[in-house]
Amino acid sequence: MGVHDLVIIGAGPAGFSAGIYAARYKLDVLLVGREPGGQVNEAYEIDNYPGMMNIKGIDLSEKFKQHAERVGVKMELFSEVAEIKKKGPAFILKTDSGKELSARAVILAAGSRKRKLGLPGEDRLAGRGVSYCATCDAPFYKGKTVAVVGGGDTAVISAVMLAEHAKKVYLVYRKSFEQMRAVPYWKDAAKKNSRIKLVLDSVPLEFVGKGKLEAVKIKRGNKTESITVDGVFVEIGGEPASGLAKQLGAKLDADGFVVVGRDMSTNVPGFFAAGDVTNGSDHMEQIVTAAAEGAIAAKAAYNYLKKSG
Repeated sequence: MGVHDLVIIGAGPAGFSAGIYAARYKLDVLLVGREPGGQVNEAYEIDNYPGMMNIKGIDLSEKFKQHAERVGVKMELFSEVAEIKKKGPAFILKTDSGKELSARAVILAAGSRKRKLGLPGEDRLAGRGVSYCATCDAPFYKGKTVAVVGGGDTAVISAVMLAEHAKKVYLVYRKSFEQMRAVPYWKDAAKKNSRIKLVLDSVPLEFVGKGKLEAVKIKRGNKTESITVDGVFVEIGGEPASGLAKQLGAKLDADGFVVVGRDMSTNVPGFFAAGDVTNGSDHMEQIVTAAAEGAIAAKAAYNYLKKSG
């Protein structure tokens, strides 16, 4: 088992960016990640990444991967790091296939996982009408009625995209239209779309159905009602994939995000974090901020390795 200068955990924007910069610093770097691009692949359309206007998420992911390959980043894709520990100055990592890796420094760029509502019927009907990826499943609902739960960018963009397939889209949000966290462009697009009905100041209570989803029970004010739908898309953000950081004893904030300094360093020497898994960049959860944090983390790892000899 050879010792790498740096192992990067995660193959999203932060991971690829860190890999590209680490390769330019002439580090022996290995990137390990389950799916090239991560959640970027689920993006219907990206129009706020500089120089890449109106690009599909999966296409941008492929460009990241190609760039990393071109500068010589070694990759172990479709694989995950399951365990990590520190032994002296080195980190010992084990993948889900049982392979052991060793590195002098590590960057955690594992991103986040889709957050669930935790409602009755959610787990039982997952994959049977309850979905967490509009980009993946929208074509299955051509001419049907669906609901989207959430008020951020992902939720509103998903509603607009689903309206291209479904005959009707309910956008369910617990607050007012003005309080929606989505950017004005997408809010206006949803409001103007005749196929989208805004269901505001409403909280989902239960997913109803026997073999498949039949309705979403919601509470609006003091009234409880059911919306008949063929599918529902839960788009309420993600939970940081910070389990490996916890294994190492890295400091997490109250919400489970890895606490990092300005250089993406953690309280564990040689262990850095970047992207949606951290408490950095004001939790913007944007591709551009994840990529920036990845670059910063790579520079910090390089400086750490130079000092440690």
